[in-house]
Amino acid sequence: MEEIPPGGRKIIEVEGKSIGVFNIDGHFHALRNLCPHQLAPLCQGKVTGMCEDSPVGEFHWVRQGEIIRCPWHAWEFDIKTGKSIFNPHKVRTKSYPVTVAPAEAGEDASVESYPVSVKGDMVFVQLG
Repeated sequence: MEEIPPGGRKIIEVEGKSIGVFNIDGHFHALRNLCPHQLAPLCQGKVTGMCEDSPVGEFHWVRQGEIIRCPWHAWEFDIKTGKSIFNPHKVRTKSYPVTVAPAEAGEDASVESYPVSVKGDMVFVQLG
């Protein structure tokens, strides 16, 4: 888990697909590194938060570190679900469940390697 610290991300290639793996407060989430708008490398964008609905003149910043902003046209997506912020019912990028498996007994902890596999629509990243 040290390879992707809280607030961090790593872009990996799995079976020809570019996938961004994000650590949000110790929970891992994976998104296809592709913005549905014009196919930009979404996961290279800025990780940010958003303003929630509030009265006129008031701004409440929430969800810091949970929103990815496309580097090309600033479309924003929820890292946890892949849904767009502006139209979550129709626009999204592919998200994948991530399973963190415990390290096997007897493994050398000084060697950092993380197997990744894709089964159907699921990406399995094993961080030890």
